[in-house]
Amino acid sequence: MDLNRKKKMIILSGIVTLLFLASYHISNYINKTNKPPPNFGKSYIDQFGVTEIYPTKVGGREWYVNMNDPNADGIFDTGSPIKIQPDGSWQIGTDTNSRSQNQIRMSVGTPNGMEEWKNVEITGYAKVLKDMGSGDSLVWYARGGKHSNDSPCEGTSLKSGINVDGIASWKKEIWHTGGYTDESGKQKVTSSIIGKWIGWKAVIYNINHDDWVKMESYIDDEHNNHWSEVTEVIDNGNWFANSPDIIFNSASCNKPKNYIINESGPEVTFRSDNLVWNFKNLSVREIRAP
Repeated sequence: MDLNRKKKMIILSGIVTLLFLASYHISNYINKTNKPPPNFGKSYIDQFGVTEIYPTKVGGREWYVNMNDPNADGIFDTGSPIKIQPDGSWQIGTDTNSRSQNQIRMSVGTPNGMEEWKNVEITGYAKVLKDMGSGDSLVWYARGGKHSNDSPCEGTSLKSGINVDGIASWKKEIWHTGGYTDESGKQKVTSSIIGKWIGWKAVIYNINHDDWVKMESYIDDEHNNHWSEVTEVIDNGNWFANSPDIIFNSASCNKPKNYIINESGPEVTFRSDNLVWNFKNLSVREIRAP
C-alpha cells in the first residue's frame, strides 16, 4: 500500500470513528431526556452575540431591546423611569423605600395582528445594585396579559425567578392575584447576585401533544456567555394553586386549581420588586420546541 493511500485510509477511519461517537452520544442523550440535545453540533447566536438554547421557530417572532432607546419601538414598555449608564446598560428602580416606585414591570407586548407569545426563550442580563426589600427576585414570565385587579383572569403567568441570594424557582399564577401556586424546582444555584452581572433565561414550551408544559431556567453566572441549566419543571396537572377554594373561586375565572397554562399570551415581562438594577441585551424569541 503506497503512502498516500495509507494516509487516506487513516483519515477515513478517523471520520467513521467520529461519526460513530457522535451518533452514540446523541442516542444516549435522547434515551435519557426523551429529546434531542439543544443546539447539538451547532451554535445559535442572537443579534447581541448571546448563545441561544433553542433555535427560533421558522417564521416565529423575535424581539430585541433597543439598547439606544428601550422604549422607542412601541412594543416594549419599561413602565418606570430608566437611566443610561456609562457602560451602555440601563438602570431601573429607585433608591427609596417606596414600594410603589420599585414595582418594576417591563413588558414586551404583541401588536394587533401578530402572533402572541407561546413557546418562548426569554433572555436578559442584569446587575442588581441594591435590594431595598428583603431578598427580592428578578423574575421573567410569560403566557398571560395585563396583571390588574380590574381583569384578574387575564393575569395568568409562568414565572422563572432568581432571588438576590441565588435561589431559583418557578411559580404559576392562574389568576391575579389569588391564583398562585407554591414554588416548584426551588434550589440554590449560585451565590449572591448583588453587584455582579448575570444572564438569566426562562424557557417555556408545550410537550405531550400540547397538554403539558415544560419549563427550564438557565444562568450565565460568570457573564461570559456560558449557560448552565439550573431548574427544570413539568406541569402535568399536579401543580395546584395554594389559596383556599373560597378565595380561588372568587374571581370566577372558571379554571380548576391545577389549571395548566398551555396557551399563548400577549405579554412577556421582566419583573422585580424593591430592587435597583441595570439591564441589557433583553430578548424574547418564539422557539422551535423540542
